[in-house]
Amino acid sequence: MDLQVYYQKIRELETKIADEFPLMVSMEMADGGKSGTRTEVPRRLAAKLLVEGQARLASKDEAKAHRDGLAEARRMAERAAAAARVQLTVLSTSELDRLRSDVRSPKE
Repeated sequence: MDLQVYYQKIRELETKIADEFPLMVSMEMADGGKSGTRTEVPRRLAAKLLVEGQARLASKDEAKAHRDGLAEARRMAERAAAAARVQLTVLSTSELDRLRSDVRSPKE
């Protein structure tokens, strides 16, 4: 393999990739690589994976579905974190009655 040609192909593909972090989908490889694994990688690594035939660029629909899934996972994580921050206070009956009477009586 001519290394100059190899790296020239990588540089050419790198300039053609529009996204800074494109979504790549792995291809099945003879050495045990699994097909269909999605990963966002830097543009240079994406070009290298394309030249070596280890992955392909994800379609627009695949990328949208992946990013929507990530956004949903983030929302769920934020909800779980917010639920963990909920603080509870236990009041005795007399304290609760006092608070209720303070709310009902107008303060002067």
